[in-house]
Amino acid sequence: MRHVPMMRLLRSRHRATEAALFAAALLCLAGCAVGCTAGPRYVRPTIDVPTQYKEMGPWKTAEPSDAIQKGKWWEIYQDPELNALEEQIDVSNLTLKAAEDQFLQARAAVRISRSAQYPTVTGGLSVSPARVSANRPLANKTSGTYNTDLVIPVDVSYEADVWGRVRRTVEASRAEAQASAADVASVGLSLHAELALDYFQLRGLDAQLDLLNSTIAAFEKALELTQNRHNAGLSSALDVTQAQTQLETTRAQAQDLGVARAAFEHAIAVLIGKAPSGMSLPLVPLKIPPPAIPAGLPSDLLERRPDIASSERRVQEANARIGVARAAYYPLVTLTGAAGLESTAIGTLVQGPSILWSLGASAAQILFDAGRRHAISEQAWAAYDQSVASYRQTVLNALEDVEDNLAALRVLEGEAKTQALAVDAAEHSLSLSTTLYKGGLTNYLQVITAQSTALTNERTAVDLLTRRMQASVLLVKAIGGGWMVSQIPKM
Repeated sequence: MRHVPMMRLLRSRHRATEAALFAAALLCLAGCAVGCTAGPRYVRPTIDVPTQYKEMGPWKTAEPSDAIQKGKWWEIYQDPELNALEEQIDVSNLTLKAAEDQFLQARAAVRISRSAQYPTVTGGLSVSPARVSANRPLANKTSGTYNTDLVIPVDVSYEADVWGRVRRTVEASRAEAQASAADVASVGLSLHAELALDYFQLRGLDAQLDLLNSTIAAFEKALELTQNRHNAGLSSALDVTQAQTQLETTRAQAQDLGVARAAFEHAIAVLIGKAPSGMSLPLVPLKIPPPAIPAGLPSDLLERRPDIASSERRVQEANARIGVARAAYYPLVTLTGAAGLESTAIGTLVQGPSILWSLGASAAQILFDAGRRHAISEQAWAAYDQSVASYRQTVLNALEDVEDNLAALRVLEGEAKTQALAVDAAEHSLSLSTTLYKGGLTNYLQVITAQSTALTNERTAVDLLTRRMQASVLLVKAIGGGWMVSQIPKM
């Protein structure tokens, strides 16, 4: 009997040695997990961009320090009404809200993926009353009695990330969430730009209405003149009819503009999250030309366009998916452990002899899958190549957007100057025709022709101003609206 304590001591040391060896195995696996990562290391795809834009307008020389105001880029137009409307998009626009909710889902997916880097611990309590049969084989003195088994287990399960599958999954989820964050910025930029476009189109229509209303007032005086001359026998009834026709035609044109203006007003209401019936904007003619907008360098677009940033983040996601696919070729290593208390009586449940524990490790390797893993790997590579092509195409589209609107601003500015000369000439022609008609030296048809020419040229000048404002908004959108890739959350 004296040897019993010694045997217990030896068994205890043996168990301690086993636990130490198992812990050492865990450390080895962890060390291997640090160095063993499936899949290629991510490198941003290269793309050739020009050193400068082809269409650099003469109105503004871009300096390296120039940049559109971050965030509230619309304030460069110095329009309080526009500023107030733009502020409401971030608060009330439902499309932007949906994009933000999608980002929140992607961010939660990162946390879900990251949770696989830690063990899963479960605990419970079980009480199992049982009666042992007295007639069972090898029955002993406890046969035929009732026993109660009380167990409080704690189980631990952990997938050892030896080949980097979990880390690659986390990397893919993080890149997807960052792409979603850039998508939110891209949606916000598009919505703010759309509101500015609708707003300036509406103000352009206001300028058209203001022009037509002043023209109608002038035509009413012209009609009065022809009526007085007709009453005095100095002109025919045809002159009166022609003047009346010109007046009513112009009135109809003014009324027709009300349809388009209402549509833009309704569109603005929806953009700021309001019912169209609750939106009414006063008539304010567009008069001020667009401000100078520095375009920067083509290479800046890689950091300033949220759609480019989103596309680049998806390239990294696709690259990480390759690692996940390649990790499937290696064994799945799982570590398990269990500990707890077990006793037949609650009074002895928390005593030393009631302690139980176990440690284990397993590795499972797929031996045959009919080429499934190979096909998944090929699919991952093809998805990566697709994302790279999409990224490069996005950059090219961005360069095209900037060039298009730089060209539009340059051409429209020159056209506006020429049109201003045409307006001056048409107004001078109208003044001369009216003077000659009053002196009886010409008929009223010449006056009507001069009136139509002057009105057409004046409306064209207003249309050019509206198009210039639209081109400036599109240029701001094309260069990213002051957004920077550093605004993407790190996750």
